[in-house]
Amino acid sequence: MTVTIREAVDADWEEAGRICYDAFATLADAHGFPHDFPTVAAAAEPIRWMINHPQFHGVVAEDGGRIVGSSFMDERSIISAIGPVSVDPGAQNRQVGHALMAAMLDRAAERRAAGVRLLQLAYHNRSLSLYAKLGMDVRGSFAAMYGEPVGVALPGYDVRAATCDDEPAMNDLCLRVHGHTRAGEVSDAIESGGAMVVERLGRITAYTTGVTYFTHSVAETSDDLAALIGAARDYGTPGFLVPLANTELFRWCLHHGLRVFFVLNMLTVGLYQEPRGAYMPSVGY
Repeated sequence: MTVTIREAVDADWEEAGRICYDAFATLADAHGFPHDFPTVAAAAEPIRWMINHPQFHGVVAEDGGRIVGSSFMDERSIISAIGPVSVDPGAQNRQVGHALMAAMLDRAAERRAAGVRLLQLAYHNRSLSLYAKLGMDVRGSFAAMYGEPVGVALPGYDVRAATCDDEPAMNDLCLRVHGHTRAGEVSDAIESGGAMVVERLGRITAYTTGVTYFTHSVAETSDDLAALIGAARDYGTPGFLVPLANTELFRWCLHHGLRVFFVLNMLTVGLYQEPRGAYMPSVGY
């Protein structure tokens, strides 16, 4: 099998989406876990969005003109985020995943990205081993929490929709917690109407680009994050990501009826700073 890698185009999204669904569903079934994506459409639509977003880079792997896998990289920040990486179950054990990851890391090196991150399913030992062999370090583990919306309001924590006027404070908060901003994601989330902020004592102490698997949140404290979770109307599937090292927030979620869908590991290469505050990553980082 000779695998070639090329840039993804709009005509690829349906087949790439089907493969993404099949790849993760097959993996989940083999390990006795629920599916990451409930339908093929749920896997394909994010891929369509990424292919057509000017700040995402996507590639597909082909064998004889047939798509056998794909991978994408979010380039909206100085830190690039890889994912999803998916390989057709019928093309496993042929170095397709390695070729896709190598293409992503080469792209990051060409762009001089300060760092690269991704989150991988903790039960998938093979991908964990591949990423480690490619030079990535494990930085932490995260529970995907799901369930009915908590619907809890914390006194003194005012949660509201973010506006363009909030962007400087949101980016400053991210800079203090992570050492860099995620301004591109923040701007996109405000434009789409998904961004929320917490105001406490007259200032912004937390924000989220949307409490779901595909979005991130940054805060001064765990209580600020709890306020965002409590105000969210929907968590999507498979939920939102809570650092297992944040035992306070993890227990709060459990005590409010939320459950663990699965656990993921964050891997990084390049620039990394231990967060100095509370946060919840997206599936990218």
